[in-house]
Amino acid sequence: EADNPGIVIDWVRDSTGVIGARFLAERDNPRADVVWGLAVTQLLRAEEFNLLHPYTPRGADALKPAFRDSKTPMTWTGMDAFLSVICYNTVEAKKRGLRAPFSWLDLLNPAYKGRIVMPNPASSGTGYLTVAAWLQIFGEEKGWAFMDKLHENIGVYLHSGTAPCVRAAQGEYAMGIGFDARGALLKQQGFPIEVIIPKEGAGWDMEASAIVRGTRNLAAAQRLIDWTVTRKANELYNTWYAVVAYPGLSNVPPFYPPNAEKAMVKNDFAWMAKNYTRILQEWTRRYDTRSAPR
Repeated sequence: EADNPGIVIDWVRDSTGVIGARFLAERDNPRADVVWGLAVTQLLRAEEFNLLHPYTPRGADALKPAFRDSKTPMTWTGMDAFLSVICYNTVEAKKRGLRAPFSWLDLLNPAYKGRIVMPNPASSGTGYLTVAAWLQIFGEEKGWAFMDKLHENIGVYLHSGTAPCVRAAQGEYAMGIGFDARGALLKQQGFPIEVIIPKEGAGWDMEASAIVRGTRNLAAAQRLIDWTVTRKANELYNTWYAVVAYPGLSNVPPFYPPNAEKAMVKNDFAWMAKNYTRILQEWTRRYDTRSAPR
């Protein structure tokens, strides 16, 4: 606020899938001026409906190439990356003689039956990036076969990316597949968990920002988007996220897994956006009966 005098922000915050669905539902009469911190896969879906105002923020050329829209002018700019990790409760696992998983395939161990919790990808961005990563790592056929077997070990699918690590930290489940930063924070708070990046790599998405086409507050929106790409803004992102768009910032939060940026899988964001509906329909058909009530 100090850097943007005169701009008053009314926030709406929710899970990635919820915000993305609302944005598309309001496409004939958009209510937002700016989308700030939404998964880029959701922004790419919005772009298909021509919902983003083209604008290249001042200073955007300083960002890492992977965090910049390749078009000129840009329609979005990246902020930070969020990853899928395994939060492993050492106390609960020891009680039940469960070994720590260091591979995604380790999660198929029959001893884990009912002991794993993960996000529903239809409501959680962390859930979707996780499923999309498995399909990219293993391929479509083997990816769905992996999830079929994993489903046998899932206790429940939750509707946010943070909830699985919280449930694991509280001892309700031995392990949760969830949001990286929350896992590290829970360990910092003293919960008995280890935050594990599987050896095949971590699924990820990036939080990004964009101006909504048709905004009545274009000048203010441009000022705000200019600020979101500054080093100062990225330093704020870096207090929570280990991987940010601005180069040279490497504040790794306490208890965060080392070398996370190197462990991020090679992501095809265009594929993730294009196949979003198809993947969620198939996932829902196969597994939604075990989802928590909304």
